[in-house]
Amino acid sequence: GRDDRAPRSNGERPAYNRGENRTERPSYNRGENRTERPAYNRDDRAPRGDRAERPSYNDRAPRSNGERPAYNRGENRTERPSYNRDDRAPRSDRSERPAYNNDRPFTRGERIERPSTRRISAGRDDRAPRRDNNFDRPRDAGADKNFYPNRDAKGNFTPEDDVVLERLEAQATLAVDVEGISFTDLGLGGNIVAALAELGAPSPFPIQAATIPDVIAGKDVLGRGRTGSGKTIAFGAPLVEKLMENGGGKKRAMGRKPRALILAPTRELALQIDRTVQPIARSVGLFTTQIYGGVPQGRQVGALQRGVDIIVGTPGRIEDLIEQGRLDLSEVTITVLDEADHMCDLGFLEPVQRILRRTANGGQKLLFSATLDKGVASLVKEFLPSPAVHEVAGEDQASATIDHRVLVVEHRDKDRIIEELANRNEKTLIFSRTRAYAERLADQLEDAGIRAVSLHGDLNQARRTRNLAQLTSGRVNVLVATDVAARGIHVDDITLVIQADAPDEYKTYLHRSGRTGRAGKVGTVVTIIPKARQRRMTDLLGRAEIEADYVQARPGDEIIEELAGRMTNKKLTA
Repeated sequence: GRDDRAPRSNGERPAYNRGENRTERPSYNRGENRTERPAYNRDDRAPRGDRAERPSYNDRAPRSNGERPAYNRGENRTERPSYNRDDRAPRSDRSERPAYNNDRPFTRGERIERPSTRRISAGRDDRAPRRDNNFDRPRDAGADKNFYPNRDAKGNFTPEDDVVLERLEAQATLAVDVEGISFTDLGLGGNIVAALAELGAPSPFPIQAATIPDVIAGKDVLGRGRTGSGKTIAFGAPLVEKLMENGGGKKRAMGRKPRALILAPTRELALQIDRTVQPIARSVGLFTTQIYGGVPQGRQVGALQRGVDIIVGTPGRIEDLIEQGRLDLSEVTITVLDEADHMCDLGFLEPVQRILRRTANGGQKLLFSATLDKGVASLVKEFLPSPAVHEVAGEDQASATIDHRVLVVEHRDKDRIIEELANRNEKTLIFSRTRAYAERLADQLEDAGIRAVSLHGDLNQARRTRNLAQLTSGRVNVLVATDVAARGIHVDDITLVIQADAPDEYKTYLHRSGRTGRAGKVGTVVTIIPKARQRRMTDLLGRAEIEADYVQARPGDEIIEELAGRMTNKKLTA
């Protein structure tokens, strides 16, 4: 078809003629002769103009004959067979479809009259209002007062699990009740009493005086007492005494099976327990071993092959060794669960149940927990059917030995305030929500000349142990930790706990604050929050049954100097 374009075939293409006749280029001639441009004269293209003669499309039936009713947009549209439902007998009789017919006649006319065809509202009329679900329930039960507690809840936590509603009905023991009582009076042997004196415990604490006689008597014991109340000795000393009965101290066979098991939620706590129990056990010739993850199992397996009497460990590694056939708990007659509530929080409920079921039938169980959750309650129901229940009166979190403060700060001032609070001579523990923030805070304090180390899950076990030892020995005064790692911190002389990130649950607050004010010593807990969090914080403290002062604070304020233990000039001259 290009042969008909005469002007372009003769080589005189004016579009590229750059000479003096440029004005003669017809394609750019904007004047009156514009219609003479041959390249754009469509009239000369006869073959393309006669579109009806195109053979490649001429094999179709004519579109004008009206035989294709589906596309006939004219007056005969009603003849479109594709939409004539009469020809589709099975589908047109919709009333015969039982899956969608609720025993009432159905016509297409009625379909239009239905309240709504939207999926969201059809058939919902008989349901209760949506505000009755768990998210909105607090609005019905006291408006805003109970709203924030449920926001604090995690995972599958439900209101009926609330520990506040299910405090242990415990036999309280006052400090005055144990005045003048010695460990010997409680039934412990001379070697054990001497070992306790070397550990710095010449006389029993209330929780010890309450539980030791029951443990020696063979009773199951459920103890409520915060960390620092002396509960490790409360179960460790009578456990050793109990193993010595009936010539138990003479069992020295190689490869003997363990007879006592102490379970802890974290490696650090297991190590702390062993540091207390081991010297008590050694005083009467018994042996302990630690079994926890994060380290090679060779030494642990070697100790089991030589034979041990008491195992202190975490559920994960203990279950691993059981499955490998390297650990047999069939002769364990005394089992201790320390910080059972935290064990359940970490997801160890089912492993703990499996482990306890492998111990000797009728064995003695001792369970210590600050709170009684649904998970802990299930353990109590299965393994401690009728326990002796004890708590230490006056040893709760509202104890006069702990001063609770809340600093309301601007976000930009937060790190600087933490730095000023931590710049002190006594030991300080700082809590952060994330591992990254813990590491950053430790680095920031080091840059400011404050010796600090971190403790979190990204560190290997050797590093965690070394960092904790640095705090215990006094080589550093500040430890920045995450919640899980800090559960194993049992250092008696921490005098200040700083919560750089406020906790989400009141139970977390209880455990954090339990790191200070230990063994009757005075401690301070400072929580740093932004203004927007005051309401949630107030509710959280209410559920923990704690009263705390709220103070607006900025870097350099007198309240910071006071909390850090640096007396101001005003107070020195007062």
